[in-house]
Amino acid sequence: MTDTAIRRATADDLDALAPLFDAYRRYYHQPGDVDRARDYLRERLQRGESVVLLAHRDGRAAGFTQLYPVFSSVRTARLWLLNDLFVAEDARRAGVARGLLDAAADFARTDGAAGLMLETMADNAPARALYRAAGWHEDATQWYSLDVR
Repeated sequence: MTDTAIRRATADDLDALAPLFDAYRRYYHQPGDVDRARDYLRERLQRGESVVLLAHRDGRAAGFTQLYPVFSSVRTARLWLLNDLFVAEDARRAGVARGLLDAAADFARTDGAAGLMLETMADNAPARALYRAAGWHEDATQWYSLDVR
């Protein structure tokens, strides 16, 4: 079995990350544009507006998740919005997505955040099953949360 290595992406990873991000956008019916994907990611990383965790298998980029910081006034704490999660088609069903979810939880915990949250489509049964298996909690609005404290 091949191991998956996951680490925080830097600007040096943009050439590997941009095609994955472009494929993610195309999945959501956006036109393909790798340059636009690279520019968007570069700006987020340069400004410190997001954290991207990048998974590698067999020496190549296999998936990513992008997290954005949000804040809870009620909890008086930082949360992280898991906004994007994508695994290359040839790396699916190999534990990459679960590894990325676990790495996101570890990141949030280390960051001192209160938790993570995400939203997915109601008809995305495979994703919903994955989130539940990873310990996320679903509510009626389709938001999922994972406390990390």
